[in-house]
Amino acid sequence: MTGPTRRTRGEELLLARISAAAGRERLGKRRATYAGYAHTAPAKDPQARGMRSLLDFVRYGRSSGANARDEARLDLYVHGLTVAVKGRIHVVRYDATSVFRTGFPDRHDAAGAGTTCTLTDVDGERVVLRARPERGDAAEWRSAIQRGVISAQLPRALFALDEGERLTFGDIWLTREEIGYAEVCAPWPQVRGIRVRKGVVELDADGTWHRLGPTASGIPNLFILRALVELFHRDVNGRA
Repeated sequence: MTGPTRRTRGEELLLARISAAAGRERLGKRRATYAGYAHTAPAKDPQARGMRSLLDFVRYGRSSGANARDEARLDLYVHGLTVAVKGRIHVVRYDATSVFRTGFPDRHDAAGAGTTCTLTDVDGERVVLRARPERGDAAEWRSAIQRGVISAQLPRALFALDEGERLTFGDIWLTREEIGYAEVCAPWPQVRGIRVRKGVVELDADGTWHRLGPTASGIPNLFILRALVELFHRDVNGRA
């Protein structure tokens, strides 16, 4: 019978840094740890991208060039998560992050290795997460992240709508009275459902499906948008 594997000095130092970063952002108790691949999304502004690379070189002795095969450690907490990759610790809070999903698992890719989950960390930087197919636990950590973000942000979104605010998800907007995108605008009594079909968000208004935006991957926190549509649909039907 063998005992637990003893951590190396490097692993102990990494865990200490992760715990310290999570403590500073008050993420609460650690719930689970996973392994995946991660990289930071390049900045859109060339000057900002160059400054980020310079800072990373000064801090860590390496540039932050994107590499989808950089091994990463994910630690999930009550109020967010940390991503340790290439010597850096990214901290993500569920109540503040934007999540973008690219691709979905299919029968040829049951582990979802071809999909990515992009989150914004507390510094506003985008971190791209990808599954390690040999582990087979990607669906588990993706679902946990989604549940955490919904729990933290959905009540706030409902309160804002009740206060008369207009919420936006990319170019899609909604109020307590209606939902719209470009020329498409539908009051909630006409809305029957929402779906993602061939990578595009579609809205069913009075039995006709309307395309909302170019691609689903460009919509932040799409699962919150879908939850709001479903809630309002049930609310309207309940009052009908």
